[in-house]
Amino acid sequence: MLAKGTKAPYFEGQDENGNTVKLTDFAGKKLVLYFYPKDSTPGCTAEACDLRDNYERFLSLGYEVVGVSRDSAASHQRFIAKYSLPFHLIADTDLTILKAYEAWGEKKMYGKVTEGTLRTTYVIDEQGTIIDAIGKVDTKNHTTQIL
Repeated sequence: MLAKGTKAPYFEGQDENGNTVKLTDFAGKKLVLYFYPKDSTPGCTAEACDLRDNYERFLSLGYEVVGVSRDSAASHQRFIAKYSLPFHLIADTDLTILKAYEAWGEKKMYGKVTEGTLRTTYVIDEQGTIIDAIGKVDTKNHTTQIL
């Protein structure tokens, strides 16, 4: 994981609608940038819905929320529609952002070692500095971990 106090790596990616989303879009705002393995899976849905249910609270405190996974834009559109997600999801199909944020790597699933998305959340301040890095995400209570 990237360390607290370091500059957040610049990123640029396409959201669910094909619009470009980049780190500099959030200058002057706090950003919750969360990385998750797969749309519509139980843990990822619980995490997204917790963030959705607290989205107005995030906005009132000056935060934006953006999710990133390797799923396609079309998959993101379905996920957003199915769960009424109010924030953008970046389709990082080439793993550029995931790797830059050290959210891609080796993990164990059912005793088997594979490469995949490491569920990680970074909180980035108004100047683009990482002020929190969460590696052990509680998908059902993620907002509490962040705030």
